[in-house]
Amino acid sequence: MASTPSVSELRRTKFARRLPAELSELAGPAHGTVSLPLHMAWSGLTQFDLERPRLRMSFYRIVLAEGMRDDLVQYLNHDLLISMWPVLRTLISRDIRDTWESAFTELTAHATAVA
Repeated sequence: MASTPSVSELRRTKFARRLPAELSELAGPAHGTVSLPLHMAWSGLTQFDLERPRLRMSFYRIVLAEGMRDDLVQYLNHDLLISMWPVLRTLISRDIRDTWESAFTELTAHATAVA
């Protein structure tokens, strides 16, 4: 009899389905003010000034948790994600962190190099 997958396994599978094939696909803005659609920013702020570190971090947390594959590519910026990862990885759920780090070793390498 097959065992029932854990909640964590189900969440990781959900997040893995959303991942881009490569981090280089992430073509989101690096500067300016960005508005998120309601399917991602359904509670609280919908506009984020990427020049402000706290708002930029909140923006990335929301997109990683709520975004679908097209959202990730549209809103996340490759260079910003890599530079923010050492701190960002501590602010997101373990399931999101493990999914992204398993798929993209450059995130883990950068986080280790900075730490």
